[in-house]
Amino acid sequence: MKTINQIQDEIIAEFAVFDDWMDKYALLIEMGNELPPLDAQYKTPGNLIEGCQSRVWLQADYVDGKVMFQGESDAVIVKGIVSLLIRVLSGHTPDEILTADLYFIEAIGLKEHLSPTRSNGLVSMLKQMKLYALAFKSKSAN
Repeated sequence: MKTINQIQDEIIAEFAVFDDWMDKYALLIEMGNELPPLDAQYKTPGNLIEGCQSRVWLQADYVDGKVMFQGESDAVIVKGIVSLLIRVLSGHTPDEILTADLYFIEAIGLKEHLSPTRSNGLVSMLKQMKLYALAFKSKSAN
């Protein structure tokens, strides 16, 4: 299993191939399209992320001490962002998720190329993923 940082470095390398932001957006959209569709049973108001302009659902499950994320969005760019966050954080322990420094977001230039509403959405998604990790951590401690 790769570490969170190894996965981030892979993503940085994939985006480094392109200089043009239109190409990077195309890669992001392609990544979003590769995201498996979220089962309808998880598309609940409770799984909707607050603070996103488009609709984003995030499902988290705790399996063998690791947090498994699934997600979907009805906007193509946002779906790409969801797929990146899931790729980086899913399959790791709550502690790994809570202590992760997600430097890839800035390194690939995502931060500066997102509209303010999408940036807020990204922050909201990350916050929600860390909240899930925290909840699983405190549950498993009992």
